[in-house]
Amino acid sequence: MDEPREARKPERAPHGAGDPQPSANEPSFGRMSDRHWSRARAGTNQEALEYYRERSKAPGVAEGGAERNFYCMQCDGVIPFEHAGEVCPHCGVALAGMSKRYFNWVEINEPPKSDARALLPVGLAGLAVVAAIAVLVWYLSR
Repeated sequence: MDEPREARKPERAPHGAGDPQPSANEPSFGRMSDRHWSRARAGTNQEALEYYRERSKAPGVAEGGAERNFYCMQCDGVIPFEHAGEVCPHCGVALAGMSKRYFNWVEINEPPKSDARALLPVGLAGLAVVAAIAVLVWYLSR
């Protein structure tokens, strides 16, 4: 008869044989082995690494910043969130617009203006057609 399910121990392959977790007797601290993900992926994503190296040379990056800094769309310079000016302090380009570029996303801060004015002629034309049909039905039903 088989042992109860709770008493059976799962068979484990030694670390490195398809098991991403270290074995129970292998420490999780100390020097990183060649199997560590950061060493195993060395040499990959070079274009992303180069992009971030270039980004670190942008104006204002060396000074550091806060959590909500945003970036100039023109020169990639870091602009403090509290910046009250209308132009980029690095390149002078206008910062007007509804969006701000943060580290890895662009945020639209204000909702777009309403399309009601653009739709007004269509709505009035539809109302005129309905009124004309109502007048025609009233005239024919007399």
